[in-house]
Amino acid sequence: MLRPAYPIETERLALRPFCADDLEGLYAYQSLPEVARFLYWEPRNMEESRAFLKQKMMASTVEKEGDWLVLAVVRRQTGDLIGEVNLQWRSREHRQGEIGYIFNPAYHGKGFATEAAEVVLRLGFEGLGLHRVVGRLDGRNTASARVLERLGFRREAHLVQNELVKGEWTDEIIYAMLRHEWEARSAS
Repeated sequence: MLRPAYPIETERLALRPFCADDLEGLYAYQSLPEVARFLYWEPRNMEESRAFLKQKMMASTVEKEGDWLVLAVVRRQTGDLIGEVNLQWRSREHRQGEIGYIFNPAYHGKGFATEAAEVVLRLGFEGLGLHRVVGRLDGRNTASARVLERLGFRREAHLVQNELVKGEWTDEIIYAMLRHEWEARSAS
């Protein structure tokens, strides 16, 4: 089980459960075509964002296999919601998890995704005792791939046209990191 103490603070960010006041910030990025481009959903309207916010608000602990931890990423300096990071407990038996993140494009290129994702990696390896964490992404999403590479993930697979997403065949890239790789990275 994983029930972090919130907020989790980094130098520039605070990670915490989503709350009702996050609707405007969530909608600000969920409504953008460039955010939805590499995801399974289309840009969302306000009511769709409101519905998804309710789901996100209930994902602040991981109690069983399949659960997602979904954390709001807030700039400490301004209090603005700038994105989210996610960690799924994929397998208890194999001690595996999956990481994900979505950020408002206004905050891209500043290292925020890497800084926030590092927190959920630590929660996965140290909090849940995971052996392996994967990151899966659309093969065209080079920015997301760079985040995983900066974190020390290794590219393991390129699945060619393995998913039909929004009416087109897309490639999927799979990155992974093992616990001992995390520990070696953290020790340096």
